[in-house]
Amino acid sequence: MIRDLSAPVNVWTSQHCRERKTVALGAVKAQAKHEPTIFRDQLYKYFEAVPPGDFDSFTNKLVAAGSTLEFLKYSDALFEILLVGGLLQPGGSFVDDGTPPSAFSIANVQDPTSVDEIKKYVDVFNKLIRRYKYLQKPLEESSLPTLLQYVHKWSPDQREKFAITIGLLISQGLASASCLQSLTKDHLVKDDVSLNAVTIIFRTIINDQSMESLASHVKRGGIKDIMLFFPPQRRDVKHLEAHFKGAGLNQVGEWYIKKQYAVVKDEIIKQLKEMGEQEADKDDIISYIKSAQSENNLPETELIHCIWTGLVTSVDWASARPDQIDALALREVTKFAPIIEPFCTSPKTEVALINVVQVYCYEDTRIIKSFPQLLKVLYNKDCVSDKALIYWYQKGAKPQGKQHFLKATEPLVKFLQEQDESEEEEE
Repeated sequence: MIRDLSAPVNVWTSQHCRERKTVALGAVKAQAKHEPTIFRDQLYKYFEAVPPGDFDSFTNKLVAAGSTLEFLKYSDALFEILLVGGLLQPGGSFVDDGTPPSAFSIANVQDPTSVDEIKKYVDVFNKLIRRYKYLQKPLEESSLPTLLQYVHKWSPDQREKFAITIGLLISQGLASASCLQSLTKDHLVKDDVSLNAVTIIFRTIINDQSMESLASHVKRGGIKDIMLFFPPQRRDVKHLEAHFKGAGLNQVGEWYIKKQYAVVKDEIIKQLKEMGEQEADKDDIISYIKSAQSENNLPETELIHCIWTGLVTSVDWASARPDQIDALALREVTKFAPIIEPFCTSPKTEVALINVVQVYCYEDTRIIKSFPQLLKVLYNKDCVSDKALIYWYQKGAKPQGKQHFLKATEPLVKFLQEQDESEEEEE
């Protein structure tokens, strides 16, 4: 049936339908707005009659609640309640509707803050997440990053409790360190809020596990540079070292410097390899090394490792037949020696060079037999002294292939020792 378009339309009916839809939509929005508070109130009922400090009962009640309440849908609300004691409004302030704080929350830890006490709360999180594994993702990807943005609004005691909790959650594998990237925001960095928080988090992880574990968590969390937690005007190694030393975390500063050295070393090795392959002038190569050393303040022993590695990796070993390898090695090291010599400035550096050559020959078995001859070249070119060679032979050799290399260099070392004795007798 086709409607007669000339027929009058019941305007009231159409308007009434629109009004009904508007009212219904408003009711849905109002209900959605209050859903987190309804969830909170329902969760609180499970905590009724549980005495404070009865962590087993709180665990059982939370597990029971998860079977009836929609934990996944309200995961942010759940973790706000369990971590800070109540629901938060956008911006980080608490929802003020007269509802008391949660009976179970990290915020309930008594002052002074005790790590052992917080571990009891984190153990409840551990058991809850093991039961409802789907909660781990929203915890580490949504709840923790969001809550960390609000730490500047809390008291120092609340920040400390929350930071220790995050450290324990990370060390126990319940969250990723990626959540810490929220602390690189400008409003948190400027007043040392971020720095103080990560210092507590780092200390917690180190005490619970080790510095190596912290380094691993930082790497897996995609945190490329912990310097970003410092205010912009203090983002340098000097301030970083001083801060962590003052916090009793020397190992963090040492790890950071070592990490930065690794990046610098890789770049120097890469550049020297390219210059060697392009047969750059000796003076240009030396100038580059001096410039890199001046800019990065790399320890001499680390620098000598970079020089050797960069230069020898530029050699096309694959093009030589097996019976030509020894001759190629001697020829290339003879060519590189004038570049190496200016940087062999102390007995320590000379011994470091011998060890670098030892390990290289051990790892590249094609030139393992060339080791004594390579040392002769370095000795004749003033890269290493007789005293350095004798010291290395007596107590300075690396464990890699040690007995083999000591036996191979025995004739050379004996010759040097006899030469020294002869010179002493003449004097």
